[in-house]
Amino acid sequence: MVVFLLTLAASVAALAGGLTALRSRQWLNLALALTAGLVLGLVTFDLLPEIFNVSQAQNLNPVWPMISLTAGFLLFHLFEKFMPLHEGTEEEYGPHRHPKLGTARAAALSGHSFLDGLSIGVAFQASSSVGTAVALAVIGHRFADGFDTTTFMVFHRNKLVHIKRWLGVVILMPVAGGLVSMGFDFSERALAIYLGFFAGFILYIAASNLLPQAHTQRNSRLSISLTLLGTVFMFLVTRFV
Repeated sequence: MVVFLLTLAASVAALAGGLTALRSRQWLNLALALTAGLVLGLVTFDLLPEIFNVSQAQNLNPVWPMISLTAGFLLFHLFEKFMPLHEGTEEEYGPHRHPKLGTARAAALSGHSFLDGLSIGVAFQASSSVGTAVALAVIGHRFADGFDTTTFMVFHRNKLVHIKRWLGVVILMPVAGGLVSMGFDFSERALAIYLGFFAGFILYIAASNLLPQAHTQRNSRLSISLTLLGTVFMFLVTRFV
């Protein structure tokens, strides 16, 4: 029940991001700055210690979860690099713009959203504290996912009805991922390796998407302060909650 409610909260965050993109992007960089801090704190203060604790308890060489972390980071880096972002050269839409590209990006974010929900459920199999910390970070960056889906499709001139449909898919996918996680019991070793993969995945999101968009010229000092605040907050959550 807790997993369902938290994945539902992640879906609501994505909806808020999508609606913000359709109306205004005011204060978006501040929200992203805070989320980047949450993600950094999640990885360094919660996921990595949990991975090392499980590895020690299960006599698992920690190099395997670290390989998984590296694979998660590089997989999403390569995925973004090889997405067809330079096909739209038709004069009707202008250079590098085409509705198919907007749809491709939305489909990619739908898969990402499913992994978010799955990761919340898997993290709760480790412990309630790990699950809570993962859920906080996921809910934080889901706002950016909803915003990204909408703005990218608007940029590539997708019809409003298609934008709303894909936003709906992105919104619902975390709930689907959370429900799927309830049907599987991960072994302790598999859990450590999966958490490594998830750590690499969200580190890439923070480094390539959240921080570059957050630390713009506008409100740059406040953005940095919020990133630090998010990191400290996650430290306190993982230590005392």
